[in-house]
Amino acid sequence: MLLAALRQEVLRANQEIARRGLAPHTFGNASGIERDSAHTGRGPLVVIKPSGVDYATMTPGDLVITDLDGKIVEGTLRPSSDLDTHTHLYREFPSIGGIVHTHSEFATSWAQACQPIPCLGTTHADYFHGPVPVTEPLTAEEVSSGYVHSTGVVIVRRFRAENLDPIAVPGVLVAGHAPFAWGRTAAEAVEHADVLEYIARLAFRTRLIRSAGLTELSNCSIPVYVSEHHFQRKHGPKATYGQS
Repeated sequence: MLLAALRQEVLRANQEIARRGLAPHTFGNASGIERDSAHTGRGPLVVIKPSGVDYATMTPGDLVITDLDGKIVEGTLRPSSDLDTHTHLYREFPSIGGIVHTHSEFATSWAQACQPIPCLGTTHADYFHGPVPVTEPLTAEEVSSGYVHSTGVVIVRRFRAENLDPIAVPGVLVAGHAPFAWGRTAAEAVEHADVLEYIARLAFRTRLIRSAGLTELSNCSIPVYVSEHHFQRKHGPKATYGQS
């Protein structure tokens, strides 16, 4: 079986989507990439969830392997309908190794509101270097010319326009749709998708408390120097969080 170890990693990532309640039914998907596939005689290869297959019954053999053009290399099932978004992100963001797409409740709500998630506290700052960005809505031409590919295009366009590092900002909200998250591995991508949902919920509740006037500090927001400190202590060159 081609890429057996990566298949197992991607299978676990997909199962974690369901276990953590990040997508109802079979809405979400996870993938991973093997960028160094010289031993296979091919270029980079992507392992991705098959379309519409239940997480509970999925096996490593059900996963589909494609190249970066979306051509199936191994597998008998149709790959995820979001494949073209995944492959575009892998081409444009060479530092990432795994992608997760969910329809988690609070992050999807921010996406449907077409609003970025502001950095309101240190929980957010520990994982995202600034707000979680939201894309522009797709145009009619982008939808008709290739909806799934264009979804990847608008994500990359937002990151290029704001000069964002996908490792420092490991997720995005697609306007009117739902979140995508990524990481250096498929497992890390799931963690970031889970954190994204958590901070989306916190931000919603923080805004709700402020609007209800339940705090005298209605204008309180985390200072940039605090958010920067938290991000750098975990991800910066002199990080002190965790073990070396």
